[in-house]
Amino acid sequence: MTFEIALLFSIVVTALVLFWWDRFSPDIIALGVLLSLALTGLVPADKTFAGFGSDTVIMILGLLILTAALQRTGIADLAGRAVLLRAGDNPNRLLMAVMITTASLSAFMSNTAATALFVPVVFGIARKSGISPGRLLMPLAFSSILSSSVTVISTSTNLVVSGMMTRYGMPPIGMFELAAVGVPISIVGLLYMYFIGRRMIPERAAPDEQGEEFAARPYLSEIVIQPGSNLDGKTLEEARIGQTLGLTVIRIIRDKNARLQAHARTVLKAGDVLLVQGSQEDILKVKDTGGMEIKADVKLSDPELLDSESALAEAIVLPGSSLIGRTLKNQRFSERYDLQVLGINQRGVNVVQKMSLTPIKLGDVLLLQGRRERIAALGGERAFHILGPLDSMEEVRPRRQRAVLAVSIFVGAIVLAAFNVTSLPVAVMLGTLLVFATGCITPEEAYGAVEWKAIILIGSMLTLGAAMDHTGAAAYLAGQIVALVGGAGPLWLLSGFFVLTVLLTQPMSNQAAAIVVIPIAIQTALLAGLNPRPFAIMIAVAASCSYLTPLEPSCLMVYGPGRYRFADFVKVGSLLTVLIYLIAITLVPWVWPLR
Repeated sequence: MTFEIALLFSIVVTALVLFWWDRFSPDIIALGVLLSLALTGLVPADKTFAGFGSDTVIMILGLLILTAALQRTGIADLAGRAVLLRAGDNPNRLLMAVMITTASLSAFMSNTAATALFVPVVFGIARKSGISPGRLLMPLAFSSILSSSVTVISTSTNLVVSGMMTRYGMPPIGMFELAAVGVPISIVGLLYMYFIGRRMIPERAAPDEQGEEFAARPYLSEIVIQPGSNLDGKTLEEARIGQTLGLTVIRIIRDKNARLQAHARTVLKAGDVLLVQGSQEDILKVKDTGGMEIKADVKLSDPELLDSESALAEAIVLPGSSLIGRTLKNQRFSERYDLQVLGINQRGVNVVQKMSLTPIKLGDVLLLQGRRERIAALGGERAFHILGPLDSMEEVRPRRQRAVLAVSIFVGAIVLAAFNVTSLPVAVMLGTLLVFATGCITPEEAYGAVEWKAIILIGSMLTLGAAMDHTGAAAYLAGQIVALVGGAGPLWLLSGFFVLTVLLTQPMSNQAAAIVVIPIAIQTALLAGLNPRPFAIMIAVAASCSYLTPLEPSCLMVYGPGRYRFADFVKVGSLLTVLIYLIAITLVPWVWPLR
């Protein structure tokens, strides 16, 4: 092992630890990896930023804009409504219809967007049938991931793998090449979730505990003891906040800086801020209780917000939101959106610091109050998803008159690439030009909808793949693997890379895991005298197996609302991962021969 290889391995291990730690955003970690490679000379200077100009990044950018155009013209919403009209009122039939539709949409668009579309629908099904939403939300999220191997554009991970394959002289993945293994995986996965998986999910809320919409979800909030309040001078036990309001006092903040433990004998004073946890319904009781106010009302009280135009809503934080990793205070959320945040639900985790100083994470749910048009405008940003319809709330109207045009452009781009009329990057960028020119979506809307963090992550990590080739690290690891298990047979090698990719996909992003493993797998196949293509295909399939943890964005969206625990994903996702492995290890060597 050379010094350069050892140094590269140390950078990779450090990145893995940081990905697992979840302290920093993945795009920041990837950018740090890129700069570390450049500063240490592990990648040639002219190759440092080459990943950002690669066909892979251009394809992903174009596809993100095309799918944003489909959403802007209301195609996804129209598809969802059509399914609901035809499925009837039977909750089981509705769930299967939603799962099939979600999987079908996810074969051609972001699985996160498909999940967001049907989250309110699933809550409606749960309310009508009197069961916990948690029994239905995980099947929804998993069904959006299951179709990741149906087309090459199902997920950006497939595009990354396809782009890296061309670097080793292999043809890129065809538009529907993966369907031979992806369609069976989708069918088996949907049947598993419908008949087995959803029954393995614990029932954590009795039907009568489900309030209107999402009222039972626990929120972190802050209430202030007003001057002249009858609570001034009483102990926390005497105040009986828990008994009368159903709120749990977690911490007491006095004079802005002093943080007191919430002991029964702690004496309350006017001006104290109580950090409390409770349901939406219980938090809103404070408004009708003398001597206390929700802090958002105290700080930003506006008589105009109390009229008939005022509304309550819940919003899930989606990928791409500027709030992720930041606090409400430093992002000036209230001033920026003219909305008050009354509470935060953070994946079911108890938060013990001030609401305004709590870093927001992907999948958090904000309890909001404000004008209906401001709430609608927030939902229109696509960085938040408003949960449940608000009565008479005017939504951002999609451009339905251009829906057929948007679909035609999208399908046309796919057809051009599928029949090799032009390359996929050229086809999607031609489609991008056309959706701009025809007004399906404006450039400003499109650039706001693009998940730039994913672009930074993929562009940076592609440089890591180049460094593994340049330093000989991939060839070195391949030699070690062949020497260790090469005699066990090619199926064992394929299985080993499947397991390695699945494990790396949990702490890292799917794309980053594929970029790390692909060079090693291809070099291993070449040293063993095997066809490298099935290895690349196997890694593409494995990189989409994000069922063991709730770290996949689609899973994060349902993690808090579904009241799940980390172990729920391990329990339900483990058997599903095994089923996918059995399908892949059977079909991949058959469709793409190893020799």
